[in-house]
Amino acid sequence: MTVTIKDVARAAGVSVASVSRALNGHDNVTPETRERIEGVARELRYMPHGAARSLITKRTQTIGAVLPDLYGEFFSELIRGMDVAARRNNLHLLVSSSHGSASETAQALRMLQGRVDGLLVMSPHADADLLAENLPTRLPAVLMNTRVRGNGYPSLIIDNYAGAYAMVRHLVERGFRRIALIAGPEQNFDAQERRRGYATALAQLLPGAAEIVLAGDFTEGAGYRAAQAVQARRERPDAIFAANDTMALGCLFALNEAGVRVPQDIAVVGFDDIPIARYVTPGLTTVRVRIAELGERAMARLISLVEQPDSAQTHAETLGCDLIVRQSCARTA
Repeated sequence: MTVTIKDVARAAGVSVASVSRALNGHDNVTPETRERIEGVARELRYMPHGAARSLITKRTQTIGAVLPDLYGEFFSELIRGMDVAARRNNLHLLVSSSHGSASETAQALRMLQGRVDGLLVMSPHADADLLAENLPTRLPAVLMNTRVRGNGYPSLIIDNYAGAYAMVRHLVERGFRRIALIAGPEQNFDAQERRRGYATALAQLLPGAAEIVLAGDFTEGAGYRAAQAVQARRERPDAIFAANDTMALGCLFALNEAGVRVPQDIAVVGFDDIPIARYVTPGLTTVRVRIAELGERAMARLISLVEQPDSAQTHAETLGCDLIVRQSCARTA
C-alpha cells in the first residue's frame, strides 16, 4: 500500500498541516517536531506526491532546457554545467532537443509549459516572433547564444567573434598565409560569428588574401569531407581552422589517413576545447569556451529569475574565450 501524508501524521501524532510544513522546510515547526516527523517519514518510506506538492507550492522544482542537439561533447559539457547548478538548488533538469528545426523548437517550448518553473533556450531559430508565439511572458526564460534583440529575456553569449579573430591572428603570427575555414551551419549563431571573426581578421591582418571557406555542419563527417576537399585542391591551404573541435577531429583523421602530416604539412586548429582535444595526437590548438560554466551560469541566472522575477536583469552577458596552443599548430614566422 502507498503511504500517505495522513499515515505520517497519525504515526507522528501531529496534524497533516504540521507534516506538510515540516517536510516543505517551513520555519513555523519546532525542531523537535520536525525531527520526529522526518523520522516517521523515513521509517514509513513516505514519498511526497510531486503533483500534489506542486499544487501547494505552485512550483514543479524542475527547470527545462531546449537545445539544438544532444549529441557530442559540447552539449554533454553544457548539460553537465546546468546539472551542477540545478542539483545545488535541489532542482531537476528536463532537457529537449529541437534537432535543428524551427517547428520542433516551437513544439518543445510549448510542450515544456506547465512542466517546468523556467526555461533555458539555445536555438538558432529562436527569433523574437517564435518566442512571442510559443513562450508565455509569465514563464521565466534565459537565452544562451541566441541573440534576439529587444525581447526582454536575459541572455548569455559566447564571444565567438573575438575568439575566431584571435585564432586567425595567432596563425598569421606563426607565419601561415593560406588559411582555410571549415564553416558551421549557415543558420547557427555561433557559426555566423566565428565566420565573421575569421573574415574580418583575414581582411585586416592579411590584406588581399582570399577567403577559403569549406562547408561544414559541426560534425566529424563534415571535417573529414572538408579535409578530403583540401587534398584535392591544386594549391592547398597551409592551415585549416575548423569552426568547432568536432570537425577539427574529423579533419585530423582524414589527413592522417592520407599521410598528410600535422602540423608539418598543414596546421589544424579548432574551437570549443572539448575535453578530448588535449588527448588527440597531435594535441589540438583551439579556442577554449568554458562550456560547463556557460551552462552553470545560465542556470544560476534562471534560478534567480524564478525566485525574484521583479529584480532580475535582462541584459546580455558576454563570456570571453581563451586561445589554447598545442602541437597541431607549430610553425614560427
